[in-house]
Amino acid sequence: MLIFAFIVEILFAISFPIALGWWIQRRWQTSWKLFLVGAATFIASQVVHIPLNLGLTEAFNAGWLPRPPASWRVLFNSFLLGLTAGLCEEPARYIAYRWVLRRVRTWREALMFGAGHGGVEAILLVGVLVPLTFMSMVFLRGMDIDALGLPPEQAALVQEQVDAYWGQPWYNPLLGAVERLFAIIFHLGMAVLVLQAVVRERLHYLLIAIVLHTLTNAVAVFTMQSGWNLFAVEGLVGLFALLGLGIILYYRPQTAPTLFANQGEGQHRD
Repeated sequence: MLIFAFIVEILFAISFPIALGWWIQRRWQTSWKLFLVGAATFIASQVVHIPLNLGLTEAFNAGWLPRPPASWRVLFNSFLLGLTAGLCEEPARYIAYRWVLRRVRTWREALMFGAGHGGVEAILLVGVLVPLTFMSMVFLRGMDIDALGLPPEQAALVQEQVDAYWGQPWYNPLLGAVERLFAIIFHLGMAVLVLQAVVRERLHYLLIAIVLHTLTNAVAVFTMQSGWNLFAVEGLVGLFALLGLGIILYYRPQTAPTLFANQGEGQHRD
């Protein structure tokens, strides 16, 4: 059952973003270029984000930056990881709108852009990394860890990780798929919110997006590292997804009362 759940998670992470982009394109006649630029924007943000996190880790380990007290370490690390994500991804959206997609100024285009941004994240994190992890765990499951020639401490750690992987509840991968759904909804909301910073020429919309992104990631990391029940973790992530959905609906054109209404696009809300 666990293997089946992993297959469902992987297929969802790959197919849902593409299906969402197809639906938005059909519904509002948007360009797939927006989806691709959104995907490229996420990848470009990670070119900065990943080295930044590695550099900060090295700085703390080397003593170049002061470490927080042990009692605050989980909270501090969670906030810092959330902050670096927010500072890299949200300005990347702004830069894409401001200098790459100079003619993109509508709500529907922001949705397509956000679908690409959140969609490629799901494809890379789940559609690529999860299968790689799964295959490595299948390989390690059927062999004697001691035969790898690792030091006893490392061999014991690897065996512990393998046992934990195959001993997890079968529904965990399905919760991972739900988390990707929530994340994509949140990205759609942030894409709409950051667009306001460009359309209205008010950078406080960008600042709000950075704060919300920081809080979302920080809460997810903190609850996971604190050993919370996965249902509770995903429930909190779902609240941020609802916030993203609320942003989408608030800034939708006033002439389109629902996402499914077959009406034209009007003016953005003030």
